[in-house]
Amino acid sequence: MANRKLVKRMVCLANSRKLAGRCIAGREWRDQCAGDWLRPISDREHGEVSEYERQYEDGSDPRVLDIVEVPLLRHRPAGFQAENWLLDPEWYWVKQGQFPQDELERLTDPVEPLWFDGDSTYHGHNDRVREAQLESIGDSLRLIAVERLGLEVFAPGEAFGNSKRRVQGRFRHAGRDYRLWVTDPLYERRYLGKLNGSYEVGPCHLTISLGEEFEGAAYKLIAAIIETECGG
Repeated sequence: MANRKLVKRMVCLANSRKLAGRCIAGREWRDQCAGDWLRPISDREHGEVSEYERQYEDGSDPRVLDIVEVPLLRHRPAGFQAENWLLDPEWYWVKQGQFPQDELERLTDPVEPLWFDGDSTYHGHNDRVREAQLESIGDSLRLIAVERLGLEVFAPGEAFGNSKRRVQGRFRHAGRDYRLWVTDPLYERRYLGKLNGSYEVGPCHLTISLGEEFEGAAYKLIAAIIETECGG
């Protein structure tokens, strides 16, 4: 690693679906202490990370709670997504260990509402931040603990002839109720394999990501689900 210009070590807290690639994010890990949030991005228009760009030398994919050394080129913030860093695609990522799941409170953000609330889509609740509010936001990633997570599997566009199903999470945090789409591919795959309906997961840690602005708003997403207890 001596020839690399910049390497940061982080605890991976999301490896979520984004376009044809993934959105990877985590908390920097220095001297056994949690640092700032970090989102390695590619040089593509929307920054999604390909399998080739994020893989370990053995070809495997980073998983949530891996402690990973990520080769980077430079900081590349994009508005409220201040955590973005341009990755160096010429180097493998290196796994340095596994963060203990029972110590996640060390990485959890303060309990407060998820940016601005009060704006909802048809199927969501408190799931959208309007463009005018984004200028006053300086971050786009949170790790929260929730006492109860429910998942709903349904086809939101069924009334309009679109039978494609999605997974949505329901939870309460900082005295607010939320219904957000799930982009954690492991949980999407698991619950899309079930019948349409409601499922209780139980206590969890959730990585919440505020996605890129799209048609005048940014949307809150459940980028990772880390169960405290077995459930669902």
